[in-house]
Amino acid sequence: MAAPDALARALDDLLATAQAAQRMPAVVAAAFRDGEVVWQRALGVADVEADAPATVDHAFRIGSITKTFTAVCVLQLREEGLVDLDAALRSYVPEAPPGPTVRQALAHLTGIQREIPGNIWETLVMPGREEVLARLEDAEQVLRAHERFHYSNLVYSLLGELVVRRTGLSFADVLAARVLEPLGLSSTGLVPTGPRAAGYLVSPWADAVERERDVEIPDPPAAMGQLWSTVGDLARYGAFVAEGHADVLGKPVLDEMTTVHTVIDQDRWTVGWGLGFALVRRGDRVFAGHGGAMPGFLAFLGVHRGERTGAVVLTNSGAGPKPDELCLRLAETVLDVHARAPAPWRPYVVPADVGPLLGSWWTEGHEAVVSYLGGRLQVRVVGAPIGRDVAYLEQEGPDRWRVVEGYERGERLEVVRDADGTVTRLLLATYPLTRVPQTFG
Repeated sequence: MAAPDALARALDDLLATAQAAQRMPAVVAAAFRDGEVVWQRALGVADVEADAPATVDHAFRIGSITKTFTAVCVLQLREEGLVDLDAALRSYVPEAPPGPTVRQALAHLTGIQREIPGNIWETLVMPGREEVLARLEDAEQVLRAHERFHYSNLVYSLLGELVVRRTGLSFADVLAARVLEPLGLSSTGLVPTGPRAAGYLVSPWADAVERERDVEIPDPPAAMGQLWSTVGDLARYGAFVAEGHADVLGKPVLDEMTTVHTVIDQDRWTVGWGLGFALVRRGDRVFAGHGGAMPGFLAFLGVHRGERTGAVVLTNSGAGPKPDELCLRLAETVLDVHARAPAPWRPYVVPADVGPLLGSWWTEGHEAVVSYLGGRLQVRVVGAPIGRDVAYLEQEGPDRWRVVEGYERGERLEVVRDADGTVTRLLLATYPLTRVPQTFG
């Protein structure tokens, strides 16, 4: 599904402007919607010395976007009963610092120091599995667990170790079998499988570049940021983030992973974190995704899950570009320029036991309207704040419903009838709803 001409031109202009203004040797981007790539472009040179033009098939390092793949593997193990997210990380990796849980590790709430102990970002020599575990005795608890967001590559290297220990396989093999192959991500892996871009530092004072050294993170510490990928593969992965996949993780688990567990900017509430995923608020929209950085490379993936729309940006410049801003602007442009037509309305047959529930009810002096719209029962509290106004319910049995989305999620609604079967009141989370305003009791 190709983008309409007006949309393609708008996306082309955004990409070209960013490539020139931010002086990226190469930038490759894609936009996707409903599981299909609607637009992709490559600008610049993937290898300056060889004067090799970038293509959409070039693999780039995606850095910490890798962490979302790691989180997916951990949640798969949770679904299989092999991991308890609320158990201590040390339950699965005994060498890990005591206290923090797996859930806190996924959400960067352990308070454990950011990096593997040592001077790895000076030497660019990444320690292997045994060396990482041996260095853990030098790791600092820089904050109390769950005190606040504190990003940690070290912790994600330990989540890679957890995956290895719970499966008995290498991290690479687990990732390939459980995520890459089912999703058809044939150009994604710990090493590039096709043409690859070279990474550069662009001089801040001249239009000159210096090639960065290659950095290889061994398996399983690779779980913190080793992956290479292409925009096509990441667009397919973004579609999975939006909708789930029967052979990887279902949508309800992705919903859980993209629920805010902590807010990073306490004053503005524009950036939060779920289980492995960053959550970026832009106006009324929230994008799930992650950024990535390795020497000579920057990347960003952003997905508006409700609209099943997103974008990905990869570049081979390690300092200066803003792939996050470009990525989100590309996705917003798709949403704004290529807005969806509303689905046609159609009537639904109201079940016989639902009809008597419809209309106005009152609870604690507030009006609550029960409706059956789009084939779903809902309760809307008139005038309530957003987030505390609407509950969507599914029927569990005769006169018993459960809130599955919205306000009071998880709570039960019971229908109370008199001796002749007439509905007299509703009980939502045990609070009575009556046809006219009444005092308690």
